[in-house]
Amino acid sequence: MVPEHFLYERLYDFVLEEISESRLRPGDRVPSESELAERFGVSRITSKRALRMLADAGVVDRRRGKGSFVAADARRLGAVRESERRAAPAAPAVRERAGGTGCLALVLPDASETYGLDLMCAIEERAAEHGYHLVVRRTRDSQRVEEEAIRALAGGTVDGMIVFPVHGEFYNATLVRLVLDGSPLVLVDRYLPGIPACAVCTDNAAASRVLTEYVLDRGHTEVAFVSPPVENTTSIEERIQGYRSALHERGVPAAAERCFTGLQSTLPEPGSDSEAGADRAAIRAFLDREPAVTGFVVCEYNLAVLVREVLTEVGRWDPARCLVACFDSPWSRAAAASFPHIRQGQQEMGRRAVDLLVAQLNGEDVPRMSAVPFELVAP
Repeated sequence: MVPEHFLYERLYDFVLEEISESRLRPGDRVPSESELAERFGVSRITSKRALRMLADAGVVDRRRGKGSFVAADARRLGAVRESERRAAPAAPAVRERAGGTGCLALVLPDASETYGLDLMCAIEERAAEHGYHLVVRRTRDSQRVEEEAIRALAGGTVDGMIVFPVHGEFYNATLVRLVLDGSPLVLVDRYLPGIPACAVCTDNAAASRVLTEYVLDRGHTEVAFVSPPVENTTSIEERIQGYRSALHERGVPAAAERCFTGLQSTLPEPGSDSEAGADRAAIRAFLDREPAVTGFVVCEYNLAVLVREVLTEVGRWDPARCLVACFDSPWSRAAAASFPHIRQGQQEMGRRAVDLLVAQLNGEDVPRMSAVPFELVAP
């Protein structure tokens, strides 16, 4: 890996040399961020920072919407700044951090003891280790609020963003634009298929397969999958894949698949009492249609609680005959219910997301996808 300050120095030195050799004169337009990035094979983040360093040194004038231009006294200032920089090689990196906001942003639907709180805390702690403050915006799973938050934070308000995308039938156009513009960005928990964004997630297909196998291993051959609406939510889509894969590997016919994916009440917004009542009614109707089902693989803890409550209400809850398993669970021993569950690596997910975002800010290449470990917890 090429050290961060060497990447900036290559572009910095190039512009200074063009000026000292009079190939660029006062008032001339300097190559743009994209032109410098393509010429030197670096990211636009690196070229942008190099131009900002030159502007901080007074060598170029940056004009919004027009580009960068050679300053009137660029040759004199460039020579002075160059001698200072040679005497202190680490200075460009220091000046660059000073030129940023020193803040990162986390945009997420919500955070609770069940899921999200450990993730948020890990991100805040890791950001502090890297010397950044963290700005947190909760979207309540509203795409409109997510768009407004991203729009407000973009454009230099923060140095980079970590986004936990909302559920939605369509991609958030503001989020996609950030990706296409090459802005420093990491997605957590979910990713956007076909969109080249860096993402850190659980291997949801593998986790769901493990959870379904656990239910099957305990003698339940009629197993349902329960979740909120799928709607392009990759975590749910992959959990369904894992569920189906486990059934297929055990020889369960496809006709026996029972995917019940329409529940709304546990989504952060709106989550009203009326929706909880509607979900209870929908679960009762599903149980009436599927009297043979005794195993339930549920996408999240709060839905697992709801399923068990309805099973109890209709007289079908018997721990010796029924099994409800889910993703995630509160750490508190005072939790209302305990289920076999998949514990996602929230802390590792948060730490890795910050590390990847900082790597982008340093001009480094990062992987598109990064999977974090999970574990099956059986009470």
